[in-house]
Amino acid sequence: MNTAGTADVPARVGLDLTPFRGLRYDPDRVGSLSAVTSPPYDVVVRPDGLHHLESADPHNIVRLILPQAPTPSIRNEQAADTLHRWVSEGVLRTDARPALYVYEQRDDEGMFQRGVIGALRLSEPSEGVVLPHEDVMPHVVADRAALMRATSANLEPLLLTYRGDGASGTTAVIERTAKHPPLLSTTTEDGFSHHLWAVTDPADLTEIHADLAHRQALIADGHHRWATYLRVRAEHPSPSPWDYGLVLLVDTARHPLRVRAIHRLLHRLPVPEALAALDGSFRVRRVEGSLSSALSALSVATAEGNAFLLAGDGAFHLVDRPSPDLLARTVPPDPPEAWRTLDATVLHATLLDHVWRIPDVPEHIAYIHDTAATVAKAERDGGTAVLMHPVREEVVRELASQGVTMPRKSTSFGPKPASGLVLRALSDTDPP
Repeated sequence: MNTAGTADVPARVGLDLTPFRGLRYDPDRVGSLSAVTSPPYDVVVRPDGLHHLESADPHNIVRLILPQAPTPSIRNEQAADTLHRWVSEGVLRTDARPALYVYEQRDDEGMFQRGVIGALRLSEPSEGVVLPHEDVMPHVVADRAALMRATSANLEPLLLTYRGDGASGTTAVIERTAKHPPLLSTTTEDGFSHHLWAVTDPADLTEIHADLAHRQALIADGHHRWATYLRVRAEHPSPSPWDYGLVLLVDTARHPLRVRAIHRLLHRLPVPEALAALDGSFRVRRVEGSLSSALSALSVATAEGNAFLLAGDGAFHLVDRPSPDLLARTVPPDPPEAWRTLDATVLHATLLDHVWRIPDVPEHIAYIHDTAATVAKAERDGGTAVLMHPVREEVVRELASQGVTMPRKSTSFGPKPASGLVLRALSDTDPP
């Protein structure tokens, strides 16, 4: 089964993407659109990242998606107050007409991606319309749900992928729309240019709706936010705006995404202790040279089997060739082989749970997208960085099509949509 979606998915169980009145920054009220955007909340990882974003502009979206206060309840109340104040002051303005939004991202390395942002009707994984591929952490879902309840808003879109079938339907509307002047254009400090257009013509909206009604989607980024949508929807009688969630849909037949790894930082495990515990169960080799050369060695090793790169003591250590007996004792036998042989499965089931005996909680493990930042923080704090090799996209899709979720934070699809370009209010007066 193709996890990205084809016309064999019945229309009655396909994607239902609906226009909404976007809540957007008034460019005349902020220093620049670039200065008020942010990466998604879980990608703000560098040590000075939060403060850097907060200082870029007093209205940076990070003050809503990652409010800073002594307690969760105060944080959420602060975010709600900030959002309401920005709306009342005209810093954020609601578009006059419901729209779907064509969103384009480009960088100077040739990455080019277009998709459509809208309010997607929520569905459970069992319905086969939107497929997750990773597990989620309950405490993160609870935290995001509390923030969503407080703000009554979808503050940043999820990234979902589907498979189109050429230049018709949604793709045709996207391409036609992108020939017109955009609503906004900005370039963020990561080198990406961003453009946004509104689709309001009834014929175009009908064409997109009819095309997507035959598709299913894979969650590429935003599993915790999707789980949050489902949790909060269950708290509101239907029909209501809570039946929908803000998403960016990208046709990966036309715009393939990048798949990168998400690394682990083990706060309380020094590298010497981590290596000592591996004696006799994994092969351990020191890798000389730069981070780039160490990652190249990791790539070669993962072609032959499970492999990891440990760092944090000023050196790089390649860990591979796990004991088959150890794997047989620690990896659950029932899931498909594609799941049992994942690096993330072996890391969590074998290394973290059995060898190192580290609980998967924030006090012990941090999940970091940036490779160099993971190493730097491990060296600064005396912990261990566990660097991963990316999972192939076809493996992700294969498992998702079987209803099998991967260990949480197994992949990082991108480019991710910038947060702050368009928000969705959940008041009863805003459609859908």
